[in-house]
Amino acid sequence: MHDVARLAGVSQKTVSRVVNDERYVSAGAREKVLAAARELGYRPNSAARALITGRFQRIGVVSLGTALYGPTALLVALERATRAAGFSLIVANTAEGDPDSIQGGVDWLLEQGVDGVVLSEPIDEGQHLRLSSDVPVISFGRAPGLPDSQVVLARESAVASSREATEHLLDLGHRRVWHLAGPQRWWTSRERLEGWRQAHLARDAEPPPYLEGDWTPASGHRLGRRLAADPEVTAVFSANDDMAIGLVRALAETGRAVPGDVSVVGFDDIPSAAYLNPPLTTVRQDFESHAIRGLDLLLQHMEGAPTGAPETSGAFQLERRLIVRASTARPPSPSATKRLERTHRE
Repeated sequence: MHDVARLAGVSQKTVSRVVNDERYVSAGAREKVLAAARELGYRPNSAARALITGRFQRIGVVSLGTALYGPTALLVALERATRAAGFSLIVANTAEGDPDSIQGGVDWLLEQGVDGVVLSEPIDEGQHLRLSSDVPVISFGRAPGLPDSQVVLARESAVASSREATEHLLDLGHRRVWHLAGPQRWWTSRERLEGWRQAHLARDAEPPPYLEGDWTPASGHRLGRRLAADPEVTAVFSANDDMAIGLVRALAETGRAVPGDVSVVGFDDIPSAAYLNPPLTTVRQDFESHAIRGLDLLLQHMEGAPTGAPETSGAFQLERRLIVRASTARPPSPSATKRLERTHRE
């Protein structure tokens, strides 16, 4: 920093202010410091800065070790948001089925040095969490049992958007909508199931039995073969787009057209959803704005804002909207349904 100050012709305090992105530095002085730093190849020493300030400028994320679109998209959005806020991001991947893995991930992050922790996709491990952390924590999704003094909950309930997706099919004239659910250990999967159920009950319709997949196209294809064999199935709401893709493939293999015979709605709006044949009606999730708002909430509490109860303090909804494309239509005529029933009997 002495070398940068000497080359820029400013004080070391000015260099420190520029490096720490503080105010009260003129644009001209800031540019001189940055130019000198580039010429000398200077980069701030984060370890030394942490010793002085007690802050690491680093956010830790506990995430499921998965390539699924939703968790991955949220992680990418979080990385962008933390970098834009002047922080770096470090990730601890956990495994499903291990109740202690979240605490283990938090412990590892604290050892590396972080100023706050994000739980990106908590699932139900069959017990309340008893998380120990000396930094603020924010959870994207339900995390029962976490201490009120440490956790701010950024709520991500998918009930309303799942109900809207199901109601879209019911409004088209389908009497009932079948559901390809995600694994029920995931809180968000349970919420999508609940929204589907509410849409039926609000119209005094008994929802059909749901089928539980594992988020993958393979499970959508396997379960889709079962649905394709039932002539009563004219509409399906899938808990994610990947399972919907497998479902559409299974319907095509059995001679059932989408949407002529069966309408399909997915969830996520993955990049390929608009380019499928037919383009998929689905629920779009705004991971970018959710990450920005959640991180802003965490930063506020890192600065000392009171946490309050995790169910209410700073809670907000992930923005979602139904994107209607060509995979949904009115149900087939009764005569077409009867022809299909005869074909299956034969």
